[in-house]
Amino acid sequence: MKNKKENINLAIDFLKTISERNRFRILYLLRENKRCVGEICRELDLPQNLVSHHLKVLKNFSLISSEQEGVRIFYKTNPKIIKKYLKLVDEIL
Repeated sequence: MKNKKENINLAIDFLKTISERNRFRILYLLRENKRCVGEICRELDLPQNLVSHHLKVLKNFSLISSEQEGVRIFYKTNPKIIKKYLKLVDEIL
């Protein structure tokens, strides 16, 4: 298990990641169903480059995953990972 300082830093990084308004909105949208970039852009009325940036950040933190279907890439949440981070925050606070 990671030491206390590492856990605190991990919790802080998680909270920073999800506290950005558009990232949180993307996570909220993806909790219902997987979506491609174009669908996310339309649903949230955001430009494609901004959505792609936020998807990259969320994916790098393993909060979402992607799967290719034909030429389209669909994104979905990783509930187990999200719950792990929420549990970590709960244990710290």
